[in-house]
Amino acid sequence: MTKKDTKSTRRDFIKKTTAAATGATLGLHGLGVPSVLAARGASEKVRVGFIGVGNRGSQLLTSFMKQQDVQVAALCDVYQPYIYRNREQVDKRLLESLGSRVPQMGEDFGDEVSRYKDFRRVLEQKDIDAVVIATPDHWHAIQMIAACEAGKDVYVEKPLTVTIREGRRMVEAQKRTNRVVQVGLHRRSSNLYREVHAMVKEGAIGKVTVARAYRISNMYPNGIGRYSAVEPPQGLDWDLWLGPRPEREHKLNMTPYKFRWWQTYSSQVANWGVHYFDTIRWVLDQEAPVSISAHGGRFALDDDRTVPDTIEAIFELPCGALLVFGQYEASGGSAIAYGELEFRGTLGNMYTGSEGGGLRIIPSPPGQFQEDTKSPLEPMKKVVQEDDLTDQHVRNFLDCVKSRERCNCDIEAGHRSTTFAHLANIALATKSRIEWDPKEERIISPPEANEHLHYEYRNPWKLG
Repeated sequence: MTKKDTKSTRRDFIKKTTAAATGATLGLHGLGVPSVLAARGASEKVRVGFIGVGNRGSQLLTSFMKQQDVQVAALCDVYQPYIYRNREQVDKRLLESLGSRVPQMGEDFGDEVSRYKDFRRVLEQKDIDAVVIATPDHWHAIQMIAACEAGKDVYVEKPLTVTIREGRRMVEAQKRTNRVVQVGLHRRSSNLYREVHAMVKEGAIGKVTVARAYRISNMYPNGIGRYSAVEPPQGLDWDLWLGPRPEREHKLNMTPYKFRWWQTYSSQVANWGVHYFDTIRWVLDQEAPVSISAHGGRFALDDDRTVPDTIEAIFELPCGALLVFGQYEASGGSAIAYGELEFRGTLGNMYTGSEGGGLRIIPSPPGQFQEDTKSPLEPMKKVVQEDDLTDQHVRNFLDCVKSRERCNCDIEAGHRSTTFAHLANIALATKSRIEWDPKEERIISPPEANEHLHYEYRNPWKLG
């Protein structure tokens, strides 16, 4: 970018986002506008750096590039073909194994884009206003906290963390630095679920006592496969990919993408369940569970995974309702009548997220010992108009970068929802019914389960 461009690219932005110019602290200017924006002083364009540009990172890159007020400023990844957006350089073994999960790439960025292997170089780039973090889960906390400390606003993908303690430290970092942070739980930007929340709150189906969701994908018989340890593909910095996790040999079914089936780096309950935990929590206005139990294991798949192929978790909520989530990867077929979520109320059941962004209400007939009278509810089927949820969520983030308002899924919301996933995994690992203290974020019973709230990072990485 030329000096002339620098002088002519921020004026309108500052006019729209600042109403005062006093109290510059913690990298802020005026009413919380990033100091880098105030210093450059002249454009509506938000310069964004992307940390992690594999499968989900590429999807986010595409979504951000649709927005006319975004300029892609930097790309960062530990795998060189992803940095330079060249699918032909991707190891053929990965292409055969992952198929469409390897991004197509080949984007035209127009202006010059910086390219880095180390995320810290992105944060050192002074003209970057915001970063998008779409790295494996075990990296999110370190990178998000460092980005906030560097004065960047942050869009960070779900699941937010791999431990509960990481999440609380991320919340503290956001508050300390006053950054704008959006967690990638994009149903928070959904028109459908905004309406569902209002309807349930108004008693459309009576008192909800059960909410259910499932992620079902029959991976029998091969799962993620069994692989011997091999040298990492050319262009992959394996040590940097491992980051705070222990040193170990590389396998081709670990990265890219398949880390989701390795408990050390992620989990499928966190990967998929967190979407549903967050939505149900929002619809029912619940912050945290009071008790959690989980059952499951590797019942059918003989692959390298370290997470269950079958798990069901039950969360008791303070409002007097159960949240049930099942992750079935050794069987197929739907577990609920319609859509992706079921809310079971005293007057009827609501099904949401069916094709076309819809909802259904099915009245409940009277049960045992009840008068055989007509239900006060009528059957209902409705479509709520919805654009791409990722696009809507990205748009909300960019608007908040400018307005300095809270995002639809701020860091506290993302942390609380991700905590559900971690508690389910802890309950399964300890084979116990967990009683949870949401204020202190400690396990009341069994107390020894608190050992699972965090782990010791590998040097030189630290948590904030």
